[in-house]
Order: sequence, then C-alpha cells, then structure tokens
Amino acid sequence: MTAPSTETTHVSRTTDIPFILKKAFLSAFVALVLFSLMIGIRTEAGPEGQLIYWTRLGDLASIVGLVFGGSIVIELLRQWIGPAGAEKLVPPVVQRGMSYLGRFLAPALLVFALLVPVIFYNQRYILDLAILVLTYVMLGWGLNVVVGLAGLLDLGYVAFYAVGAYSYALLATNFGWSFWVCLPLAGMLAALWGVMLGFPVLRLRGDYLAIVTLAFGEIIRLVIINWQDLTGGPNGVSDIPRPTLFGIPLDNSDDGLAAKLGIDYSPTHRIVFLFYLILALALLTNWVTIRLRRLPIGRAWEALREDEVACRALGINITTTKLTAFATGALFGGFAGAFFATRQGFISPESFTFQESALVLAIVVLGGMGSQLGVALAALTMIGGFELFRGLETYRMLVFGMAMVLIMIWRPRGLIGHRAPTVYLTKAQAISSDLVKEGHG
Repeated sequence: MTAPSTETTHVSRTTDIPFILKKAFLSAFVALVLFSLMIGIRTEAGPEGQLIYWTRLGDLASIVGLVFGGSIVIELLRQWIGPAGAEKLVPPVVQRGMSYLGRFLAPALLVFALLVPVIFYNQRYILDLAILVLTYVMLGWGLNVVVGLAGLLDLGYVAFYAVGAYSYALLATNFGWSFWVCLPLAGMLAALWGVMLGFPVLRLRGDYLAIVTLAFGEIIRLVIINWQDLTGGPNGVSDIPRPTLFGIPLDNSDDGLAAKLGIDYSPTHRIVFLFYLILALALLTNWVTIRLRRLPIGRAWEALREDEVACRALGINITTTKLTAFATGALFGGFAGAFFATRQGFISPESFTFQESALVLAIVVLGGMGSQLGVALAALTMIGGFELFRGLETYRMLVFGMAMVLIMIWRPRGLIGHRAPTVYLTKAQAISSDLVKEGHG
C-alpha cells in the first residue's frame, strides 16, 4: 500500500451566479415593497387640510439599486471567503496589536473625557452633546447590570429614569432641598421601585419578562400623566433648581462662584460643571458595577444569566439575585434621572417614553452585554453618530437604522462581546481521591 500524500489539498470555490442573482433580486424586491411608501411617495397636509403627495421615484430606484448591488457583494464575499476562512481574515500579528491597543483604549477615552471642556470650551453644542452622551453611558451601565450581567430582559428601564427625575424635581421644588440631598433620595426611591418590579416577575423569564417590564414602564408614564395634583400631568414640572458647588450657585449674582473667585461670569461655567458632574456619576456607576462583579452577588448574576435552573440546583437564592439586580440597575437609573431634571430645569412625561428604553437597550446590546467599555463606545457611536447624520434630514433614521443592522451582522455579540466569567480557574487542580470513582486525583 502506498503512503498517503502529505501535500495540502486545495478546495476550489465555485461561484453560484444564478443563486446570487436570485437572492439579489429577492432582496431588491423586498426593498422596493418596504421603501415604496417610505421614500417613493411623500405626503403632507395642505394649507386647507387636504392631502398633498408627490413621488420620488429616482430616490426609490437608487435605494433599490444599492440593495441589489450590496446583496451581490455580500454573497460573493460569503462564497469566496466562506466560514472556514473567516478566522484568517485578520492575521495573528494584527490581532495581537489590536489586543495590545485595547488595553489603552479605556484610559485614553477617560483622559479625552476629562479634557473635553478644555478643548471645546467655546463650543456650547459639543459640550451639550458630550453631556448627553455621558448621560446615556450612565444609563447603559445601569441597564447593563440587569440585562448584561443578570440576563433579565428589561424593556421598562425608562420608568426608573422617570422616578429619579420626578423625585428630585418634586423634592427640590416643594421642600427646597438641594441637589446633593435629593440625589441619593432619588436613587433610593428608584431602587425601591426596582424591587417592587422584581417581585411580580420572579417566576418569569424571556419574552414574558420583557412584556411585563414594558407594561411597568407604561404604567409609570400613565401615572405621571394622570396624577396631575402631584406631577403636574402633561404640563410637567418647571423651575427645577440647579445644582450648586458646595452651596455656591453658578450664576451671575454677588454670591455666585464667579464673583467669589473674582473672574468674569460666563454661562459656560455651569455647563462645564454639569459635564464633570455627570462624568463623576458615570465613573461611580462604572466603579460600583466592576466591584460588584467580583463579589458573590456579581458571580450569582452571571450564573443566573447563563442558566437559571443550574443556579437553583447550586443553592443560589434566585429571589435575592433578581431583586438585587433590578434594585442596583434602578438605583443608577434614578441618579441619571435626577441629573436630567437638574440639567433641563423642566421635565414632562414626553421625556420618558418607550423610545428611551429601546435606545438604552440598543446601546447595551450593540456595545456587548456585560462589557463596560463596549457600552460606552456604543453610546458614543449611537448618540454622536445620530448627530452626524442630522444633515441627511429625512434619510437620517434610515441611514442610522441600516448602520445598526450592519453592526449586528458584523458583530452579532456587540462591539466588544464579553461573556467570560469574572472568576475562573487559571490552572488545573487535583481532586481528592474520595471524590472520584478511580480512587486517585
């Protein structure tokens, strides 16, 4: 018998042109059906109330053509590269380099965040946008405790955001309490509502849990709208006090910070103070979350995320684990809500719709559930990227949605997928001979 040949066998990849064209035509047809009413026909109300419409067939044809061509390119890449060659797309040297650079990404982002008010001091728009991004970073890190660590799908996270905002607004306007006194109270009240939500959903999981949390968020919003004696109803709460720096207001009065320091007053001083305030709150959220992950309760959250039945078999108290996850996430949501109220000076039920919950959940999923850095990058990409697309006017949401779809296709586990346990064995350990059938470790 002859010895088997050691030469490497190369498998030729053939291009299935009919299949590619069939799939491209199907994708183009679906795009034609979906975008016919969204792009092909534009309607508006006329001056006398009649319906006015006009067609944009050229734009519709361009979109359908892009879908057709993109489908052909994607299928060609799939057939030429194939799943077997996917691991070879990035050379090992590049992978090691990216891993090395990833260690410095978080410190670099932190240094840049600290220098944003210095670099963009005279650009109010960028400062306001940075404050908005940090607010959603904090909300994402709070929801990451519930969704990313504990694996509990929460579609009503905006309810805790609203509880924190209204708690601060009502306490500050009715009792005259300062921001620093109301901030922990707002967080604790939101955490209390988190526990109240946790009790009804102890036996639910998956889609049923998502539906109940969605209903909880809507209940809170409807209560805010209809309890007009307390919340002001649709009119909201106005004249919410601004935060102070150790009791010193940041205004143009004689007791203001600028007058005490002997410098010219500028409205930017308050914006810079709010920026560093939300940055400190976000870093506090990040630090507490990282510390909790290393504690037994954090490991219980991760175990619950992987397999709830196994958790029960191991003796983990599922009730306590779920309630602490909801309460911790709600606590940080309440902090963010209190900051939102003091920053805006006015709140109303329109600020706490389901769209906010969906946006924060999208940030957590796109960033990578369980990844702190991924959530921060996703918030920067979604909030900042949304502003970059503002010049596209009517096509902004379409382009932004397509970008989100491409990200989920390219990185289905998020920008930085992280599901590794916090605590694991780094090397094998011998087992006592009494615990194995063979009688030796």
